[in-house]
Amino acid sequence: MPANSSSVTETRAASNKVIGLGIAAIVAILLAAAIFLFATLPNANAFNLRVEQLFIESDLTTRAEIGLLEVLAQSGTAFSEVLTSYRVIIFVLLVFATALLIACVVLLLAIVTLNRRMGEIERSGIQVTSLVLARAENAVMLNDIELKLTDAAMETLAVLAEARLDGDMLTGAQIEAVITGKPESDCEEAAGATRIKRLRDTLGNQIVTHLLIRNITRQGYVLALDPKVIRML
Repeated sequence: MPANSSSVTETRAASNKVIGLGIAAIVAILLAAAIFLFATLPNANAFNLRVEQLFIESDLTTRAEIGLLEVLAQSGTAFSEVLTSYRVIIFVLLVFATALLIACVVLLLAIVTLNRRMGEIERSGIQVTSLVLARAENAVMLNDIELKLTDAAMETLAVLAEARLDGDMLTGAQIEAVITGKPESDCEEAAGATRIKRLRDTLGNQIVTHLLIRNITRQGYVLALDPKVIRML
């Protein structure tokens, strides 16, 4: 179990690192693209500057010539405003593109991580996410499955649960000593092993009944699985 926990922790750390690197790469690429676009866009005041230069260098005397330069100046102003709006639009589009790409990377890695997790669950069988012991009712909630135990089986499972919470591992003699209250030296290993076997049989039978073999009232027994997954060799 500690090895599995360590593996899961390392996998999460590696995934977080990959996500961070991916997001940083996306931001860097889009930032470089933004700098290139803004650098290659023409100067918004270039047209106005050219009109001003013509006005200074030319000897304009007639009203028509002056009016023509005024029209050109107004056109240059409109051109500069259009370029400014283009810069804003490009900036907004780049921001949206960055957000979308980051979201895509996060979702893609989440899907990959989820698929790996599902594969681990399929290989390991039942994945226990919660275990609740109701000693007063001799009932156990394993995930969402309610199991009924005998008094002896409940005592054995409770001892194992308390030992797991304390990070301890018990021998058969130690289990028998805790349950009976006798010194460990007076208990036999076989007695504790027998309790474990009975607990396994009780839990195993009920889990198989809930997950695999169903008893349909007044109809009979059936396997609770998709027929497509059955293979006869």
